[in-house]
Amino acid sequence: MAAQRKATLSDVASRAGVSTTTASYILNNRSAEMRISADADERVRRAAAELAYRPNRSAQSLRTRRSGTIGLISDSVASGQYGSRMLTGASAAARALDHLVVIGETEGDPVLEAQLIEEMTDRQVDGFIYATLVTSEVVIPEGLRETRSVLLNCVDRERTLPAVLPDEVAGGRTAAEVVLGAGHTKDIYLIGHDPNPHALAGPLRMEGVTARLAEAGVELAGVVPSGWSVLPAYEAVLSWLRTGVRPEAVICLNDRIALGAYEALADHGLAVPEEVTVVSFDGSTLASWLRPSLTSVSLPYVELGATAVRMLMDPATPPDAIDRLEMPLLAGDSVRPTTR
Repeated sequence: MAAQRKATLSDVASRAGVSTTTASYILNNRSAEMRISADADERVRRAAAELAYRPNRSAQSLRTRRSGTIGLISDSVASGQYGSRMLTGASAAARALDHLVVIGETEGDPVLEAQLIEEMTDRQVDGFIYATLVTSEVVIPEGLRETRSVLLNCVDRERTLPAVLPDEVAGGRTAAEVVLGAGHTKDIYLIGHDPNPHALAGPLRMEGVTARLAEAGVELAGVVPSGWSVLPAYEAVLSWLRTGVRPEAVICLNDRIALGAYEALADHGLAVPEEVTVVSFDGSTLASWLRPSLTSVSLPYVELGATAVRMLMDPATPPDAIDRLEMPLLAGDSVRPTTR
């Protein structure tokens, strides 16, 4: 059976009873330039829908000098279990703007990064989104300075490119507010330490936590240094508990740390939330899997990706614009009012 022939612009024009030129102007949203009637506009669009007409992207690109594609360069976002949702948001927003996202993953290799930027530039992408899995301060590759670009989940050290980030300071304040709202005013500890000197999440979250506690006249009792994964957190918290400390509440810098803390608290005979309140960050699926479910300040991954695309495609976006998105609270069962 022969394949069905793809509808052409001439087919659309013929069905609508207009010239090919008129149909082209209408389908490229340029009706006003030709003073085309509303009736003709409606007929052409109806004919295009009935014929399932799709424009020739190559011809359109030559005419408009726009490819309808966005290049997204990242370190390891696509392979990240949760961070990949940024790509989901970016792709959906791009489709809504009649664009396609082309993704290049570098795994942190600067040579591969430069090659991907050069190849995408040669293919005339309409702009770049440069994304990192961990909220970070970055040095911008030179290739991105030569075309329109937006940073996703990272910020340029020189603040020369627009960026979209989670509002980590406000997120820290939210975590502290949960602890204060539960009635805790002493023996509140923060667990976690990020050894990456360019990472922003840990320091900014801590800044928000300490600022909100200070406003309530409460001091953070201390910080328990720990890596950002389960086993280092478990070992650090268990060792810390064995010194005789008795926390009322712990604020963990991410959900994996919180899982390690849960296990250490249980091994030490302390129940969550009956004896210790636990609050965390990330809002990952892990938070809902834990028992009791974990109260966590979530990262708006999908909206981060979508916002980056909208900023990129908006010609009015200032070159130094920074959009910080709210980090919503994912309520769980790991918080209780103190009775001490």
